[in-house]
Amino acid sequence: MNKKLRKLLSLGAVVASLGLVLTACAGKKQGNSSSKNTKNSIALITDSNGVDDHSFNQAAWEGFKNYGKEHNFKQGNGYQYFQSSSAADFTPNFNQAAKSGYQTIFGVGYMLTDSVKAAAKKNPKKNFVIIDDVITGQKNVTSVTFMSNQSSYLAGIAAAYTTKTNKVGFIGGAKSSIIDMFQAGFEQGVKDGAQALHKKIAVSSQYIGNFTSTDKAKSIAQSMYADKADIIYQAAGNAGNGIFQEAKDYNQTRPSEQKVWVIGVDVDQTSLGNYKAKGGQKANFTLTSVLKGLNIATKTISDQAYEGKFPGGKHLVYSLKGNGVSLTKGQLQPKAWAAVQKAKQEIIAGKIKVATATK
Repeated sequence: MNKKLRKLLSLGAVVASLGLVLTACAGKKQGNSSSKNTKNSIALITDSNGVDDHSFNQAAWEGFKNYGKEHNFKQGNGYQYFQSSSAADFTPNFNQAAKSGYQTIFGVGYMLTDSVKAAAKKNPKKNFVIIDDVITGQKNVTSVTFMSNQSSYLAGIAAAYTTKTNKVGFIGGAKSSIIDMFQAGFEQGVKDGAQALHKKIAVSSQYIGNFTSTDKAKSIAQSMYADKADIIYQAAGNAGNGIFQEAKDYNQTRPSEQKVWVIGVDVDQTSLGNYKAKGGQKANFTLTSVLKGLNIATKTISDQAYEGKFPGGKHLVYSLKGNGVSLTKGQLQPKAWAAVQKAKQEIIAGKIKVATATK
């Protein structure tokens, strides 16, 4: 083999290798694929926390995976997510999803409302869904909200029946009417639970200011636990992971009788509560989790679109009735769980009216 031929072959190998590297890198990024199943395809535009946030986005994505499984679609060809690093990515991601052929496109969270409005206006023949807000006057947009105040009330009952110190806490992400519903329901549930038990329970409520600052969330939790709160209910998105970390740090160095708890949100967050107790034994501090049926909503609406019955222009409200929102049994004692079940039935029957906002 002459020197010139060896040089050409060597150059070809380098180009081929570079091509493989570039292909591999491109494959890791979600949201670049076009869907061949355009008529029944669905896309999820996340907020900056992504689909593996152990919370809001992950719950919505579960519905997508269930939809794909039922209809024999594969990720990237039938369903896909487009992850946003910041608010600046919202509109470009909607445009990319529409351009890639996805027919029904979901925006997860009230922060995406303006981008949903703009995308729906720009693409009148496609379906759009806004979760946690209401858009009126656009026939190709479905609005989805949840009565999270109801499930949060149940969390308040659970906390009242569990606390030993008679001090509990609520930590929210960014202040908004949505998170205020969580706080309002929880505080009312604690108050009613305390009244039924003939005792006084103090609730401390604080906000992080966003859904991403795990360090700040951890610091607030540390302060609450130091002030003798033994249960914290968090509605803080990805930042809530900091609260779990603080509870873990706290519990690992203290005897079991001084154990503190976290109430999870959006999805069952039991796994986040795993830790090794002071004696070395495996333990868990997730008391229960307030579930928000985003998986139910995304799957149901996608199925309706599949059948040609997309509920455009409608406002869908998910509540305790039909398990649109709910509370897990978790590690609740029988007396606490019985009180939760009783409260649930009374809310559904209209005997208990749960506030939708704090005073």
